[in-house]
Amino acid sequence: MRLYSTLSRGKEELPPPPGPIGIYTCGPTVYQRIHIGNARPFVLSMWLKRWLEHTGYDVTLVENITDINDKIYAAAPGRSGELAAQAAQWYVEDTDLLGLGRPDHEPKATESIEPIEALIAELVSRDLAYAAGGDVYFRVGGYPEYGSLSGQRPDQVQEQEGEGSPLKEDPRDFALWKAHKEGEDTVWESPWGPGRPGWHIECSAMAEQYLGAAFEIHLGGLDLVFPHHENELAQSRGAGREFARIWMHNGMLELTGEKMSKSVGNIETLHDVVEQWGRETVLLYFLTAHWRKPMDFSDETMEQAAAQVETFRNAFRGGEQAGGEWASFAAALDDDFDTPAALAVMHEWRRAGYLDLLDRAWTIFGLRFLRPTVEGAGGIPSGEKFGTPAVYQIQYLGNRPPQTIFDLVGERHEAKLSLDFGRADEIRADIESRGYKVDDIPNGYVIVPLEREQHPQHES
Repeated sequence: MRLYSTLSRGKEELPPPPGPIGIYTCGPTVYQRIHIGNARPFVLSMWLKRWLEHTGYDVTLVENITDINDKIYAAAPGRSGELAAQAAQWYVEDTDLLGLGRPDHEPKATESIEPIEALIAELVSRDLAYAAGGDVYFRVGGYPEYGSLSGQRPDQVQEQEGEGSPLKEDPRDFALWKAHKEGEDTVWESPWGPGRPGWHIECSAMAEQYLGAAFEIHLGGLDLVFPHHENELAQSRGAGREFARIWMHNGMLELTGEKMSKSVGNIETLHDVVEQWGRETVLLYFLTAHWRKPMDFSDETMEQAAAQVETFRNAFRGGEQAGGEWASFAAALDDDFDTPAALAVMHEWRRAGYLDLLDRAWTIFGLRFLRPTVEGAGGIPSGEKFGTPAVYQIQYLGNRPPQTIFDLVGERHEAKLSLDFGRADEIRADIESRGYKVDDIPNGYVIVPLEREQHPQHES
C-alpha cells in the first residue's frame, strides 16, 4: 500500500503485512460540539485502520483529545476544566453516531502531564529548549531541519499566532510550558514552576507514550501542517526520536466556498448533520472525495450523497448475480486510499448485481445497506434485513421510521454483540426519547412508535 506524505512530497510504501502499523491522529480541541469538518480525520483514520486490518496488518490507532488549550480558557474563563470534560463527552457521543467504533487509545492531555514534562526536560537538557520566567520555549534556531514539513525556510518563519512574549530569545520560538496565569482554573506543578503544557508538546508526548519513538503514520487536517505539526516534528526529532514516517493531511470542508471553522462560525455540527441526513448518507458523502482534496458541504452535496445511498438500497431489491472481482476495489484503496475510485467500483458491482462484493466492501466503511424482506401496513410488521456483521431483521409497524432510528437499532445490536449492555440500554433510551420503542424478537428487533403503543390498533 502507498500513501502520500506531506513530508516527502510523494507516495510512500508501507512495510508488508503484518507491520505493525501505528497511526496517530490529531483529535479535537474540546470546547464545543464538533462540526462536520472535524469528523473527516476521525472517519479517515477509522476507515484506514479497517482497511489495513482487512489486508492483514496489525494496527494501533491513537487519537488524542486536547483538553488543555488557550481556546478552552477563552471559551470558559474559570471553568475550562468543566467545559473540556463536557465537550470531550460530546465528541465521543457524536462520533459514535457514525457507527465506526473507537480508536484503540484516546488519551487526553490532562492525563499525560508526566510524559509531557519528561519530554520538555529532555529538550532542555539537549539545549533545544530554555526556561524563562516560568515558561519553557523551544529554540527553533537550534534545530536546522525546522520547516521541512511545511516547506518554510527557518530564516523566514514569523512569530506564531498566540506565541508573542518578551521572554523569548527569538520571535520564532514557541512555548512548551506556560506559567500559570490569573483566571486559569487548571494548573500543574513542574520543575519550571506551576503552569500547564503548550499545545504542540502534548501530541509529541502522547504519540510516543502509545506508539513508541517511531511509527508509520501521523494524520490530521491540512490546517495543522503549520505550526502544529511542524512543531511536533521538531520537538520529537530534536529529542532523538524518528517519530512519524508518513504525514497524511486531509483536505478541509468548505461551506459556500469558505473553510468551515469554529472561529469563523460557519459550522454545521456533526450531531445535527447526522440527525438530518442519517449515518449512511454522511459516510457516503465522505467517500465521494479523495482524502487530500477539499470538500464542498451543502444541502446539494448531501442530497447527492443521499441519492447514491438510495441507489444502493434499490440494488438489494433486485436480483443477485454471482461473479465480479475484488482486485479493482483493493487496487483503488492500496493506491493512496482512493475512496472515489473505490466508490466507482462499488457502483459497477451495484449495476451488475454483485451484492456479496458490496456487502464485503461496506464492512470496510462501516455501512449497512438494507435488504427489504416483507412489505406490510397497519399493524402488520414490515421488515428490512441487515447483511453484516451478522444477519438480523428489523421490523416496524406503520410507516418506515426515520433512518436515524434504524442506525440506532444497528448500534444497539453491535453493543449487545460486544456485551456492552450498558451502552445498549443508553441507545434504547435514546430511541425512546425520539418517539419509538425497540423490542427484541428472535433474529432481530421490532420498532414501534410510542404513539401507536399508547393507542393500540386492533386488527380484524
